[in-house]
Amino acid sequence: MPATLVALAMILPLAYLTVRTLGADNETWQLLFRWRTLAIILRSFILVVAVTTASIAISLPLAWITTRTDLPLKRMWFIIANLPLVIPSFVGGLVVVAAFGPKGIFQQLVSPLGIDRLPEIYGFPGAFLTLTLLSYPYIFLTLRAAIRRLDPSLEDASRSLGKGRWETFFKVIIPQLRPAIAGGGLLVALYTLSDFGAVSLLRFETFTWAIYLQYQTVFDRSVAAALSLVLVIFAMGILLIELMASGRAKYYSSEAKATRVPSIVTLGAWKWPAIGFCITLVSFGLLIPVAVLAYWFIRGISIGENMGISWSIIFNSLSVSLLAALITTIAAIPIVIMIVRFPGGFSRIIERFCYMGFALPGIVVALALVFFGTSIVLPLYQTLGMLLFAYTILFMPASLGAIKASFLQVNPRIEEAAQGLGNGPLKVFTSITFPLIRSGVLAGAALVFLVTMKELPATLILGPLGFKTLATSVWSATSEGFFSAASVPALILIFASFIPMSVLMIGGRRSWGI
Repeated sequence: MPATLVALAMILPLAYLTVRTLGADNETWQLLFRWRTLAIILRSFILVVAVTTASIAISLPLAWITTRTDLPLKRMWFIIANLPLVIPSFVGGLVVVAAFGPKGIFQQLVSPLGIDRLPEIYGFPGAFLTLTLLSYPYIFLTLRAAIRRLDPSLEDASRSLGKGRWETFFKVIIPQLRPAIAGGGLLVALYTLSDFGAVSLLRFETFTWAIYLQYQTVFDRSVAAALSLVLVIFAMGILLIELMASGRAKYYSSEAKATRVPSIVTLGAWKWPAIGFCITLVSFGLLIPVAVLAYWFIRGISIGENMGISWSIIFNSLSVSLLAALITTIAAIPIVIMIVRFPGGFSRIIERFCYMGFALPGIVVALALVFFGTSIVLPLYQTLGMLLFAYTILFMPASLGAIKASFLQVNPRIEEAAQGLGNGPLKVFTSITFPLIRSGVLAGAALVFLVTMKELPATLILGPLGFKTLATSVWSATSEGFFSAASVPALILIFASFIPMSVLMIGGRRSWGI
């Protein structure tokens, strides 16, 4: 019953958006099929394809050289290369504007050379650069784990047939990595499609920004609901493409045998280019953003700006993230029990419902809950409870995946033996099962905490009146051009996010090889 109730709650936004859109008038439907809407779809599609392609192009060589070569300090490069995950997209947008925009840092550096204006960073170039540098770790993580599990005997067989290293790489290794590339590419594509912070700050009108503007400026919000439903269909299409790209081929050995450790490739003359590649990537993805924020912080202090930040804002961010992590984790546990211990058609349906938030951008969930709250449960509208409900819908898949992975490793016979000794189900869970899945629970909670700290559109739309977080403070200050004021909450947000990121790295060190 708890699992069923949670699953029904997960599909509430989609159901309500559908009802709201179907009840719209003819004018709303006409607006959906105008050329401007088609242009928004095209821009969103181009950005998704470009960011996903660039992320794959970055992640594939990075995963290979940090796994299968003699690259110096491979563990260090692996950890640092994943740290852009802690930088929210709106902070990345702030950094790009502050560094490369008009009168930005780089403009000031090159002005003595007679260069009065840098190439335009607003629009597609800035959005593409920001989202690529912040989202490639999603593919990098999945690819590195997949490369570590490759069977080297297939490579040996290819080499024995006279194939060279490059031909073996492209014809033997790459096909085996197709599911990992598709899975990581799915995450990047959905992340790009749902992004609001970077595209709004860099003035590149995609679906999310168009929906937000429609919600803010038009009294009749049926158009916003209809655009949100189109965005959901777009996301479903990406899920379908990922399913087709993964294919139905078998990617495991047909024989039960121990896989030996693959040989390490000597880079030789390629060592320094590989190190340069890692340094460049880490510099643009992590070091430059932190340095730019530090520059604006110091500059604000030097000109006497008020650089203080209210402790209530920090408390709001930490407390709401902790509550979201706690509630989401508690809601995920009965679903995992049902999926793993009681498999069947109904449990698969429950699981699919709970992964619905994976395909729903934050602004879509927020608008659905706005419509639902103002029409049916008005007392809950713009309350902390409604905001936490939105976080649970959005980030349930993150918690569900981590807990399920740990639960699958628990032998059910251990639980049966404990029940045979006279212990009830609750006693068995608290004393036997939970200690065995504790690492997965902590990893899932840490991931929910991390993404909640960075979440922006749902917080802007559903937050109680006067409720400010670090994320909304950065966005408000940046949208008004106050870069120095935005640097303080941005730096606090980045360093606060290092804690859950450290928990995730420690919890996944075995599968990631660190």
